[in-house]
Amino acid sequence: MQLTGKVALITGGASGIGRATSLLFAREGATVVIADLNAQAGQVVVNEIAQAGGRAFLESTDVSNANDCRRVVDSTLREFGKIDILFNNAGIIRRATVLDLSEEDWDRVMAVNVKSIFLLSREVIPHMQKTGGGSIINTASGWGLSGGAKAAVYCASKGAVVLLTKAMAVDHGPQNIRVNCICPGDTATGMLRSEAQQLGEANDRFLTEAAKRPLGRVGTPEEIARAALYLASDASSFVTGTALVVDGGGLAGSV
Repeated sequence: MQLTGKVALITGGASGIGRATSLLFAREGATVVIADLNAQAGQVVVNEIAQAGGRAFLESTDVSNANDCRRVVDSTLREFGKIDILFNNAGIIRRATVLDLSEEDWDRVMAVNVKSIFLLSREVIPHMQKTGGGSIINTASGWGLSGGAKAAVYCASKGAVVLLTKAMAVDHGPQNIRVNCICPGDTATGMLRSEAQQLGEANDRFLTEAAKRPLGRVGTPEEIARAALYLASDASSFVTGTALVVDGGGLAGSV
């Protein structure tokens, strides 16, 4: 098991990519702390991990709130004494042009997708420095590297995640803290289905369009989780500041 003895804090761990990563990290030997607003769904994941013989705990958390971020980190440290892996995975999407976005939509997407990374990293990094290092993984997107239609604030937020990741890698590499991000393509999660609803498109048609990439399908949460495992484990010990694209070739033909 690649993460034996490690403690991993995963935001948005109750569903989608976060859920798949929580289950995988636990199977690989990590103690998993799930930080999610959806306490009911999060407890289901905790129970799944426990039934499989792993260790997991839930902290109901609004990752855009500084007090909540401080509380979940303090609670984890009190219980386990360290945080080896921080997976800043929580995210939301609003499909709209800048003309159709409300200020509230802009602020909320930026708060959950970007500000949360700042807030949690600010709390976790001092403890990683004391314990000799760690791995921080941020969920960006293919749309953090290339623009997309009717996704202005989402693209802006994920582009910010990519460069925030690189800046943090430069700042904290000397303390043996590796900081990387994953740039998934369309993945079969509730978020992808919500995009179809926001755009007023039939779900089947939307998913068919999303699958138009070299591998001919959308990704699975488990496939993105395996990329997170790579970045969390010693297999990536010389990798920092990278934006790892996991998108079935969706960006391969982009300029």
